[in-house]
Amino acid sequence: MKGAFLSPAAMRRLAALAVVINGLFPAVWILFTSLKTERELTQTPITWWPHAPTLENFAHAFADQPLALFVFNSVAVALLATGLTLSVATLAAYALARLEISYRNTALSVIVATSTFPLVTLLVPLFETMRAVGLLNSYAALVLPYTVLSLPVCTLVLVSFFESIPADLENAARCDGCTRLGAMWRILLPLATPGMFTAGILTFVNSWDEFLLALSFNSAPGLRTLPVGITLYQGEFTFPWPVISAALVVGIVPVALLIVIFQQRVLSGLTAGGLK
Repeated sequence: MKGAFLSPAAMRRLAALAVVINGLFPAVWILFTSLKTERELTQTPITWWPHAPTLENFAHAFADQPLALFVFNSVAVALLATGLTLSVATLAAYALARLEISYRNTALSVIVATSTFPLVTLLVPLFETMRAVGLLNSYAALVLPYTVLSLPVCTLVLVSFFESIPADLENAARCDGCTRLGAMWRILLPLATPGMFTAGILTFVNSWDEFLLALSFNSAPGLRTLPVGITLYQGEFTFPWPVISAALVVGIVPVALLIVIFQQRVLSGLTAGGLK
């Protein structure tokens, strides 16, 4: 009976394989669909891969809707939100990790609690706030909420990372004449690069994928982001799945490349804070 059970190593491999298949299969299926014609997609029996691959769906995706504009808006919003989030989260994390702050643990608990709020419960207050300050139909209407929503997670990541860096390095720089901010800029931030990459990529991906706020806050055609723009391809009675899939591929590829290029920094940033 002993041989009937899998070893722990084999079980880990099977679990990893299941996770990989679960993550890759939808993306691969979307890619295959984007290369099929409408006729091949609806024929029976089903074809798992395109027999006559075509790029016409990508041409239609850019011709039927201003897909390039949607991509530009998404990139602009995501980059602005990432830059603002990193600027604020870095200062907040440094203060929580290095300064003597009263009720520090309470502050961290509040940060954790705010990160658990469902987005749909924040929609109406955020909308009313953006309307009151006159920011609807602007990049700021998305950048500011994305920054607020990303700050808790990014701050926690950076607090954990800053705490893993020996304080003696910073103290030595201050003894040599650096101010506290100078020591943070010259000593702490270069050592915290993996954590910064992790927080930045988390913010960028969340801002790139977000749909509900983008749909609600920016109704102007020239300000639609990619997730909202993709919904415009379907008609009242038609769903051009090959064209929609081509637009989805355009949206998936930049994020996939970003994660592949910086995966080592992201992994080191996620784990370094726990190695203290």
